[in-house]
Amino acid sequence: MARGRKGKRTKSRPRVRPRRSALAPNARPLAAERALLALASDLTALGRAETSPRAAVTAALDALAAVFQRGAPLPLALAAARIGARRDKTRALALAWAREQLRLGLGEILARAAAAGDLRASLPAEPLAWFVLAACESLADEPPQAAPDRIRLLGEWLTGARGDA
Repeated sequence: MARGRKGKRTKSRPRVRPRRSALAPNARPLAAERALLALASDLTALGRAETSPRAAVTAALDALAAVFQRGAPLPLALAAARIGARRDKTRALALAWAREQLRLGLGEILARAAAAGDLRASLPAEPLAWFVLAACESLADEPPQAAPDRIRLLGEWLTGARGDA
């Protein structure tokens, strides 16, 4: 069987790939990322402090309520950072990692309270931390006068302790 000869190949130009730098052009952390990491550090320290687990839960809720209330800088910074990170995977991952550190710090506090029998909610600490963090983040959309009541109810649901007693 005869095979036909292939035509003479012409050299094509080598494909030029754009170089990617090791760091993103804006490698500095965003204000929202720095604030989340600072809050995560505070919660981690609170979880390791020599306070009662129930008091640590209450203090963590108070800290989260303060930074996520309407008009506070963090919710605005987070909204701007999330919008800016929609097309920047590095920024999106950094922001998600910072939020995860916050959730883990809160999870440590809740796990300690659960081990001491001070946690009434029957969910495992990790998903409960996600739930509590989402509830606190939503305070930015609540009327300012409603936030203390929401936090008090969340604390009562978690620990069973009445805040006004």
